[in-house]
Amino acid sequence: MTRTINTVTVVGAGYMGGGIAQSLALAGMDVQIIDTDPDTTAKGLERLLKEAQEFEDQGLYEPGSTETIRKNLRAGTSLEQAVSDVDFIEEAVFEVVDVKKEVLAAISEHARPDAIIGTNTSTIPVHVLAPAVRNPERFLTVHFSNPAPFIPGVELVAGEATTPEVIEAVKDVLARAGREGAQVADTPGMVLNRLQYALLKEATSIVEEGVATLEDVDTIVRTTFGFRLGFFGPFAIADQAGLDVYVNCFKTFEEAYGSRLATPQMLKEAVEAGRLGVKNGKGLTGDFDEETKAALIAYRNKAYSRMGELLRELGPAPRPKK
Repeated sequence: MTRTINTVTVVGAGYMGGGIAQSLALAGMDVQIIDTDPDTTAKGLERLLKEAQEFEDQGLYEPGSTETIRKNLRAGTSLEQAVSDVDFIEEAVFEVVDVKKEVLAAISEHARPDAIIGTNTSTIPVHVLAPAVRNPERFLTVHFSNPAPFIPGVELVAGEATTPEVIEAVKDVLARAGREGAQVADTPGMVLNRLQYALLKEATSIVEEGVATLEDVDTIVRTTFGFRLGFFGPFAIADQAGLDVYVNCFKTFEEAYGSRLATPQMLKEAVEAGRLGVKNGKGLTGDFDEETKAALIAYRNKAYSRMGELLRELGPAPRPKK
């Protein structure tokens, strides 16, 4: 039976923790924020309510959203008080192991024994932090992305002791907040930042080698494969392009860059098994009948056209002065 989370405390009232608290309050949960001292917490609450009104005025929140947040979000008076009788506590403090361990230990000391405890770490494995938590079966990573009010994806990482009912309860609360939770393995960097940092690493190498300028790399990413990523992940994109095409392209990469860009075994095996992607109805992501193929292509074309319209409407993003 799924547990239901109705009361939440977010520990850390900065931009990340504040955005999480704001999102959950907007979804109708009873939310407290708490920071290092009452003054910092009060200022955090004031900022969140001001930002919510700005979002509403800009049309980013539905009318009445600020009042909903104001009704459901409040400042705690101390960590002990704020975590003492809530269903779920989300830790969102500095990305430093010792700091997180200290805060998690304090949370688990004062929280109910059955309260679920999440950490918003973006790179630290659960097994590194779990020893600081009493009753680690209720502990897991619940990694929101910045800005939390607008990014829908949330990484979930269970520890060795985390129970299935805890995971389901968190997935339920995320769904109620309009978020998508994806559960991944307990490894450093998880998925989001392992991919994001790999891209940045290769981008910096391209600039350092003189292949392209920083500005041109950013232009290529946002106007080509980055343009697609709002709708499809890398496996879905590969299926649409053709897995045999990817294998042939990887041969060029491997000749030029060696083993770090060698053809992935998963791709080799797929092509050897006759799975070429959408074009022959058999891809990495599954099988495509003619009706599904037609619907996918129609969706893709509509999505990219709408994205182009949106970008033209918004205009270029503000750029810093050099």
